[in-house]
Amino acid sequence: MVSKNQIKLISSLQQKKYREQHQLFVAEGIKCINELLNAAFIPVFLLATEKVFDAQYDTLVSYISASELQKMSGLSSANTCLAVFKIPEPKLQEDRGLIVALDEIRDPGNLGTIIRLCDWFGVEHLFCSLETVDMYNPKVVQATMGSMARVAVHYVDLPQLLATTTLPVLGTFMDGDSIYELALPQEGIIVMGNEANGISTAVAAQVRQRIAIPKFGKLQQTESLNVATATAIVLSECKRSSLA
Repeated sequence: MVSKNQIKLISSLQQKKYREQHQLFVAEGIKCINELLNAAFIPVFLLATEKVFDAQYDTLVSYISASELQKMSGLSSANTCLAVFKIPEPKLQEDRGLIVALDEIRDPGNLGTIIRLCDWFGVEHLFCSLETVDMYNPKVVQATMGSMARVAVHYVDLPQLLATTTLPVLGTFMDGDSIYELALPQEGIIVMGNEANGISTAVAAQVRQRIAIPKFGKLQQTESLNVATATAIVLSECKRSSLA
C-alpha cells in the first residue's frame, strides 16, 4: 500500500527543486533499479506491480496497482516498478585519464546517452557545466540504463576548471582539425558543446586544440550531428587510436 503523501512526494521528484530539497531521485524499470541497487545506492521506496525484486529487498517493497504506479511515473506508459533512492555524496573529482566535459547540454536524453557512452568506453569521470541538465532528472536516469552507477558526474565551473587543468583540452568545432588525421591523446579532456549553439565563448577560450568530425556526404548540407552521436564517434576514435 502506498500513501497519498508518498504519491505526492514521488511525483514531486520530477522537479529539480524537490530533488534538491529532499535529496532523493526516482528510477524506473527493473534493469536500471537493479544496477543502482548493485552499486550500493540507498533505496528509500521500492514499488512494484508484481514480484520483480530479489527476496533480500522484501521488507522495502510495496505492491501497488498499475494505475497507482502511473500516477507517480514520469513515463507515458509506466514500467512494472519504480524506486526512490537517496542522492549520494559527490564522488572525488579526479583530473586524470580521458574525460568528457559537457558545455550546457540541455536535453536529458542526450546526457543520459552520453553517460552510457562514457561507461561503454571506460571514461570514469564526466564534467558538466553548471548549466547542464541535472543528472538526476528522471529522463536522464532512464536513459543511462544504470550506467550512472559507474560514471562519476561532476558539476563544475567549466571555464575555471579548464583554465587550471594540466591535461590537454580538446573541443569539438565545425572548423576543427579532422579527428581522423590527428593523434588523439589518451589522457585529456574532450569538450562537447550545447545542442543548438555549440561550445560557449568562455569555454572555447580554454580549448587548446579544436577538433572536428568531417563530413563525407556528397552534398554536405547537414548542419551538425546530435551531440550524443558526436560523442560516440570521438570516443570511439580515441579508443581506436589507443590500440594502434
